[in-house]
Amino acid sequence: MTNKPQADIAAATLTTDCPTAAAAAPVSAKARFAGGLPERQGLYDPANEHDACGVGFVAHMKGVKSHQIVKDGLFILENLTHRGAVGADPLMGDGAGILVQIPDRFFREEMAAQGVTLPKAGEYAVGHIFMPRDPSRIEHYKKVIVDVIGEEGQQFLGFRDVPVDNSSLSKAPDIAATEPHHVQVFIGAGRDAASNADFERKLFLIRKVLSNRIYDEGGGKETQDFYPVSLSSSTIVYKGMFLAYQVGAYYKDLSDPRFESAVALVHQRFSTNTFPSWKLAHPYRMVAHNGEINTLRGNVNWMAARQASVSSALFGDDISKLWPISYEGQSDTACFDNALEFLVRGGYSMAHAVMMLIPEAWAGNQSMSAERKAFYEYHAALMEPWDGPAAVAFTDGKQIGATLDRNGLRPARYLVTDDDRIIMASEAGTLPVPEERIVKKWRLQPGKMLLIDMEKGAIISDEEVKHELAAKHPYRSWLDRTQLILEELKPVEPRALRRDVSLLDRQQAFGYTSEDTKLLMSPMATTGQEAIGSMGTDTPISAMSDKSKLLYTYFKQNFAQVTNPPIDPIREELVMSLVSFIGPRPNILDHEGAARAKRLEVRQPILTNGDLEKIRSIGHTEDRFDTKTLDFTYDVERGAEGMPEMLDRLCERAESAVRGGYNIIVLSH
Repeated sequence: MTNKPQADIAAATLTTDCPTAAAAAPVSAKARFAGGLPERQGLYDPANEHDACGVGFVAHMKGVKSHQIVKDGLFILENLTHRGAVGADPLMGDGAGILVQIPDRFFREEMAAQGVTLPKAGEYAVGHIFMPRDPSRIEHYKKVIVDVIGEEGQQFLGFRDVPVDNSSLSKAPDIAATEPHHVQVFIGAGRDAASNADFERKLFLIRKVLSNRIYDEGGGKETQDFYPVSLSSSTIVYKGMFLAYQVGAYYKDLSDPRFESAVALVHQRFSTNTFPSWKLAHPYRMVAHNGEINTLRGNVNWMAARQASVSSALFGDDISKLWPISYEGQSDTACFDNALEFLVRGGYSMAHAVMMLIPEAWAGNQSMSAERKAFYEYHAALMEPWDGPAAVAFTDGKQIGATLDRNGLRPARYLVTDDDRIIMASEAGTLPVPEERIVKKWRLQPGKMLLIDMEKGAIISDEEVKHELAAKHPYRSWLDRTQLILEELKPVEPRALRRDVSLLDRQQAFGYTSEDTKLLMSPMATTGQEAIGSMGTDTPISAMSDKSKLLYTYFKQNFAQVTNPPIDPIREELVMSLVSFIGPRPNILDHEGAARAKRLEVRQPILTNGDLEKIRSIGHTEDRFDTKTLDFTYDVERGAEGMPEMLDRLCERAESAVRGGYNIIVLSH
């Protein structure tokens, strides 16, 4: 999806009646111009207007629940209105929502009115589900839910229809048609859930089995009328395709004084890369996110590829029920949330999982401790980074925190008050606090983490949490024992080049043009720098060209579409890394077992013929690397028609080689 059209942007107006501490002076109607923004005045200049999603939370650090925390969360959300987007219909927003702890007293009394007695807190879970409005479909889905709960050994307690007031929503037919029916399901812990972690793992399985069964019913397509918003014994999410103020107005539960929580995580969405929808609103089950995951396609592909190698004593044979971790078509944040939940339910702590997914810049950081560098280097082979720009707030109901990616291109400010509240948001002033009540105020810095443990009743500093995790295992000795670095291996004489073909013939065979040699390669060879030009390119992309092109020209890197400055890998080498890994990835849920698996690290992505020979020559028995070279040429007389047959044959041979014990495949022409 491209950036929002100007018509949509013009339809969005800044609210000036939100009582935020940072609000500017009221703007008169005549001060507005056609674009919907105020004219330049004081320190305000519409030319500096930039929008992105808004994220924030308020929490009581001692874990004291109150309805005021919920009200404060909704107030923060309303003051993030300007960070969301509005369509041509001014009552249609991109999405907004709130994540809170399960309000035990509220649900206990509500279900008691239905004759259902809930177990004690922590021994029952609540799921919020978007359902279709068709009564027959609702009954069918309810039956599937009850069946799956029983199959997974847990106890079905009852359903509850969530009361809503849709009077604030747009009356446009397409808006009304997408509004779901809201159902909550209550589940009691079974006998095989010996701990709360076991119970949460069972709930994760129930949700995945449920989604997969309904996915299969739909013929292998993700259904649009069923979506489990959240399912947990600790937290619950209320969200939808709202403007910020509509969340509290729509869900009646949120205004009930019995509805109490020590946490309120909120989000106002500006959908840049996906169309707005009820299910894509934030928060998700564990996160709310401001930014974009630029590496999404690779991240999703790697998560799918891990299915063949992942095993876990915690899940046992049930792990096969979890696939796929993400469905095609989910947003970047939804996929990130799925990966985080998978790691946490697989045994990692919340902070450990977040550090794996969004590592800080470590390779070129001279001031970072050796033990923390070893932590990040060890995990680099376990999990590739989910690179932003990203400001992510996360919670499991017991801890809540936030982190910035290594570039730090998203704002996040926080303050601590003398009554043990912590307030974090995309900007200051979303929840006004008298200055004399503020104990500390600061901002999240690139790669740093803010973590509040409500069971301990304290903020755990970035230094403390990362030192504790980095010192937990001897990561450096594990690396010294298992890591091979290609550049440090003994030189190997490459295979001799063919001398019976002229340079010109080889250049033509590989698609080099005179423009490449004169304008690009010659300057690079003489100056050591890439040639720079100011003209655009009008040549067709390789897939649509009738000319022979170099293989790499068929591949383009995906970037998010808004607000991201270009990265210079030379001048910003502190936050850039060219390191990659060749060979099998370790079992991501066997954290300590990865210390026994050999790993081959390459410090930059260009492999010379000598490098290839090094890889082919690694001591196979000792280092557990076996290399197979596959020829992927085909008869030139067959033309383009010969390529599909060659690719099918190549895939069959590669699969056969892997099944035969080879773990590095070299494709050769």
